[in-house]
Amino acid sequence: MDYHVDQIDRVIQNAISVMEDSKVQVFEICEVARRELLALTLELEKVLRETSDTIDKVDLLERDYRLARIRLTEVSRDFVRFSEHDIKSAYEKATQFQLDLMVYREKESYLKTRRDDLQHRVKNVEISIERADTINLQMSVVLDYLSGDLNQITRILESAKNRQLIGLKIILAQEDERKRVAREIHDGPAQSLANLVLRTEIAERLLDTKDMELVKNELIDLKLQIRIGLEDIRKIIFNLRPMALDDLGLVPTLRKFVQDFEEKTRIRAVFETIGKEKRLPSAMEAAMFRLVQEGYNNALKHAQPTFVSLEMTFNEETVYLTIEDNGVGFHLDVVESRAKTHSHFGLIGMKERVELLQGKMDIESIIGQGTKIKINVPIKSESGKELIAHGE
Repeated sequence: MDYHVDQIDRVIQNAISVMEDSKVQVFEICEVARRELLALTLELEKVLRETSDTIDKVDLLERDYRLARIRLTEVSRDFVRFSEHDIKSAYEKATQFQLDLMVYREKESYLKTRRDDLQHRVKNVEISIERADTINLQMSVVLDYLSGDLNQITRILESAKNRQLIGLKIILAQEDERKRVAREIHDGPAQSLANLVLRTEIAERLLDTKDMELVKNELIDLKLQIRIGLEDIRKIIFNLRPMALDDLGLVPTLRKFVQDFEEKTRIRAVFETIGKEKRLPSAMEAAMFRLVQEGYNNALKHAQPTFVSLEMTFNEETVYLTIEDNGVGFHLDVVESRAKTHSHFGLIGMKERVELLQGKMDIESIIGQGTKIKINVPIKSESGKELIAHGE
């Protein structure tokens, strides 16, 4: 048996080596695509500005040409009041406006074609990057499983196939979270730091000019940028794991989350509790916070609501959560069907989290009226241990 295990292990190691090399190549392709996307985006922004300016210029020339033609008609009809020079001047002016209008209309047509082409290319590159990220994510999941102990994997397969499937989905969710955090850091603090380096170099050059007023203004702006970057970092830390969750508990953390949600999105949000509040096991509090976070984010992304509410009810053995919005609503069977073919951690992912907590989740949604998510979780269960075992 050990001999066969060693053979399988060698095969797995070879597979891991090939997949790691492939993952590096996919990453490099993805980085090239990201650089291309940045260049296309900058060019598209330039073309959009030029298109807007050209359209304004065409409108202005059309007005001027119309007035020039009216003027030409006026002077051509009255030879008594207007001299031959006046007629010639009006004719030349109208002709010049006509020529300018033709040139700018041609430029407008070219810019619109260029704009459409760039938008199409940007969309294609974004799709390619998304596909490359998905492939990289799937390869990471497979590598995680292949890198584990073969005997342990065998025991899991023999004893708990369902648990393995749940574990796979959790790893996918973890990889999605890592990818999200990486993007947030890349788009937020990383770019802010790069900008700060540039601004400090500008301030350094301004010192040579001896213009202290310019230096002072630059430093004031630099300090503002640092504060914005610090706020971005704090938001990323809060999204990873709110420190208040460990220090104060679930209810105060949810209260702050709902308040921040309302301030950030300008969507009215309320949070109410019923019953005697109590501290829950740490893993359970973390999981329930993520459920609320995912529910609110789903409402923000898809529901177009003006109001989102959260109600939390405590009794001796169960905690109830109700998340409700007044958004556009949806057909539940359509969403569930899409979830089977798309690996996103939305409402179906929430349901799986609830199942890990040994709880139950019901979704009610009516088109044009909104959505209500009802969750109940038993307090006295082994779900906390199970969540820890899966790295929750």
